[in-house]
Amino acid sequence: MGAYVKTAMLMAAMTALFMGVGWLIGGSGGAVIALVVAGLMNLFTWWNSDRAVLRMHNARPVTEAEAPAYVGMVREMCARNGMPMPACYIIDTDQPNAFATGRNPQNAAVAATTGLLRRLSPEELAGVMAHELAHIRNHDTLIMTITATFAGAISMLANFALFFGGSRERMGLVGTLALMILAPLAAALVQMAISRAREYEADRVGAEICGQPLWLAAALEKIQGFAARIDNPAAERNPATAHMFIINPLHAHAHDKLFSTHPNTANRVAALVEMAGGRTAGRAPAPAASSIPRTRRAARRGPWG
Repeated sequence: MGAYVKTAMLMAAMTALFMGVGWLIGGSGGAVIALVVAGLMNLFTWWNSDRAVLRMHNARPVTEAEAPAYVGMVREMCARNGMPMPACYIIDTDQPNAFATGRNPQNAAVAATTGLLRRLSPEELAGVMAHELAHIRNHDTLIMTITATFAGAISMLANFALFFGGSRERMGLVGTLALMILAPLAAALVQMAISRAREYEADRVGAEICGQPLWLAAALEKIQGFAARIDNPAAERNPATAHMFIINPLHAHAHDKLFSTHPNTANRVAALVEMAGGRTAGRAPAPAASSIPRTRRAARRGPWG
């Protein structure tokens, strides 16, 4: 219930920000129009935002027959932790990364890139998917998707301000330009405040789900290294969704570096190493015989099974 209360508060805050931008652009009429649009967006976000985000990144659904190592691993961790099985998607991009989405655990999805499936070991992949399952268990997915949807809409609306005569008359050219900069900035600050704390918590819960904090620690270090030099074109076109990924996918454009929606990777790794009793993240112990058997069998045939 607490998660739904937080979601309602977030939707109210983002709606108020959206209305404020509408008022600055079009006065009271603009605020009313923005309120109507925000109401429709809230409904759309609640029911369809997961599919919208998956489409933004050209994610395609896969079955266990198509990707047995990946889907089987997710299925087993869900079964061990009493969670509903989410839909599994694959994103065809070389940058290793992953995210989760959905309005609740019963209507959730996880998405992994082909780069993630190719470049990570089975243990590291288990750590990443456990992190995404933690977001689903914590009801983070709806909140993260709402912020992505509203941040994108606020940025788009602010960029239109220059073309509305009412905003130029009300605020002047300088004020209109300031609105175009500050409104997306405010939305980005909301994303930052939400995302950073939730990433630490998802790391902690994810380590508990897979049972090995060092698997996730090693995965974070590896993903950070690859993501810093491999582009993710879909994420660059939709920067408002960056906070949904396990590691920030943006680096190709300078403006992406102004604000970070993710905690420092080294700090996340240090917290996971501390959970593991101080052992080095790069020296994760071998998994128990009963741990992720599907993944270990599939590892001999490659990450696609």
